[in-house]
Amino acid sequence: MGRPDPEEGQLPAPVKPPDGGWGWIVLLGCFVITGFSYAFPKAVSVYFKELMKDFHVGYSDTAWISSIMLAMLYGTGPVCSIMVNQFGCRPVMLIGGLLASAGMILASFTTNIIELYLTAGVLTGLGMALNFQPSLIMLGTYFDKRRPLANGLAAAGSPVFLSSLSPLGQVLLEKFGWRGGFLIMGGLLLNCCTCGAVMRPLDMGMKRKMGKAQDKYEAKEMLPIGGKSEEGISTTDGTKKGKKAKKKTKKGKKLLDFSIFSNRGFIIYTISKFILVLGLFVPPILLVNYAKDTGVPDTEAAFLLSIIGFIDIFARPACGMVAGLKWVRPHVAYLFSFSMLFNGLTDICSARASNYTGLVIFCVFFGISYGMVGALQFEVLMAIVGSQKFSSAIGLVLLIEAFAVLIGPPSAGRLVDALKNYEVIFYLAGSEVVLSALFLGLASYCCLNRGKKEPPPENNPSAGGGSDTEEAESDVQEAEEHSSDNHQLAHSTDNAVVVANEEANHVAEEQRGEGGGCPTGDGEVLARDGCNTDQMVERDSF
Repeated sequence: MGRPDPEEGQLPAPVKPPDGGWGWIVLLGCFVITGFSYAFPKAVSVYFKELMKDFHVGYSDTAWISSIMLAMLYGTGPVCSIMVNQFGCRPVMLIGGLLASAGMILASFTTNIIELYLTAGVLTGLGMALNFQPSLIMLGTYFDKRRPLANGLAAAGSPVFLSSLSPLGQVLLEKFGWRGGFLIMGGLLLNCCTCGAVMRPLDMGMKRKMGKAQDKYEAKEMLPIGGKSEEGISTTDGTKKGKKAKKKTKKGKKLLDFSIFSNRGFIIYTISKFILVLGLFVPPILLVNYAKDTGVPDTEAAFLLSIIGFIDIFARPACGMVAGLKWVRPHVAYLFSFSMLFNGLTDICSARASNYTGLVIFCVFFGISYGMVGALQFEVLMAIVGSQKFSSAIGLVLLIEAFAVLIGPPSAGRLVDALKNYEVIFYLAGSEVVLSALFLGLASYCCLNRGKKEPPPENNPSAGGGSDTEEAESDVQEAEEHSSDNHQLAHSTDNAVVVANEEANHVAEEQRGEGGGCPTGDGEVLARDGCNTDQMVERDSF
């Protein structure tokens, strides 16, 4: 009856992000997932000495466990994108939580290092990857105006969990051994399933709210007003066909959208991010050994990482708040470029630090700049490609970053072994980060600003990178226009029927008053128009 049935594609798929409400629960889940994903591979390093004794292997052999976890987290990005586009975020996260937990539980029963690689490395790493990427996608779905702040708060989960999981792992190791610690860690990873369960699709609530409006509209359509129902059906056929075409387009959605490579902003971001990752993780990895070589005691050297983590906890939300300001958000890419430049210059300036005080100052500034980079990296990507293509974009970016992760830190370690000089490594890492910052800033200014001067194509639904709020509002407005058109058409049809009946009755009364019947002769034409019963029935039925 012309009802805008959601199953027929009558409701708009994108929904305006609430920027709050249940989104805060989603943010909490994303906070936990981010903490596990980034901190867990580093936290398991407290078990390495016991593993070396039990399996009679070297440190480099046990370090591969963390490396495999990180490789799975980054390298399986496209696989996660395909699964999210096919099944949705919540089912993928539930499966990921089960895999991550099962990997650590099975690892507690292993008898050799290869089995550890397959369980704690591959299985747990894959499970965390299936949680990390969908959680970021859901965060971008629930937040638009407050998205920079939400990204900053979610990113703060990494330093918070790193500062808590490492001491917890040490306590578990002392009381239960590494096998008992792995078993309990596997139980903790089941919380990923809880976080996945709260990732409620945003359009479900919207469909429930519109159900009452649909029922009212159906009741009006069912009113017995002549042939209105037939007219309503005929007039809404074109609308249904158009909506069915949109539904077919949605069903034909690509599992991995490579069209984002036609976006110049995405290309610039990907290249700069690859260069950034080559040098970003090198200083914190080598910092402790660098401090020990300068004569700093072991306990004080380890405390340097705690300083970075503590500063990082506050730097990420603060940077998210700054990025959300009205006069900053349109230029968030330049703020990201500045944060990378800040980080690179910190590495270069601290390369000649020769005492503990200098290293502490380095850790403070590195923690600030590192937190800024962590808070802005995914916000910039969401701003470039938009939420509709973010699931594919983040998978491809993480895959490209995986190659940089496998190249940067191992290459730095080999250079340290060859040169026996940490100063050169800090100069090299800082130069790579500075290069990525300059490339992002200059390329964005030269290429993207020129593109803005050109008149943008109108009515291009395939263009990505627009505001999520604007897309949702346009779809809702379109649905309201179709609904109002149907109501107006039905109302005009009712008026036509009433006017036609009144005119026919008026003509019949005049004819009865003049001749008491239908005129003959010259009035045959009038008789056919005014007194023919079949014509009257057809006119009334219209």
